[in-house]
Amino acid sequence: MLGLFRRNETVGARGERVAAKWLRSQGYKVIGKNVRVGVGEADIVCLAEDRRTVVVVEVKARVATKEGGPRPERNVGAKKQQKLRLVTNAIVKKFGLQDRPVRIDVIGVEFIEGKKPTIRHHPSAVSG
Repeated sequence: MLGLFRRNETVGARGERVAAKWLRSQGYKVIGKNVRVGVGEADIVCLAEDRRTVVVVEVKARVATKEGGPRPERNVGAKKQQKLRLVTNAIVKKFGLQDRPVRIDVIGVEFIEGKKPTIRHHPSAVSG
């Protein structure tokens, strides 16, 4: 399992790195990672394939011994969704993105020994 992780890298950091790479492979342009604003932090901020839509991405990751079990993205409950809305609104204001469409996606990443990471993308998972 250690081969999946860089030295001193947490599961969350590895999940964010894998998710950013996957988003790029899908045509997204990653414009920021761990973007901090006064009310919190966004794991990834990117532009969708249309290069106009701003996408704030919450990444949830876990290490699993086998497939199945609770999906990490299920941990984005009502409280976290509200926080993501606040962070997204702050990012839009801070960077002057009011004229663009904006959405909040969630990506779940599972690391299973001996397999490639499983990535599940949920576009518009959090409504505005």
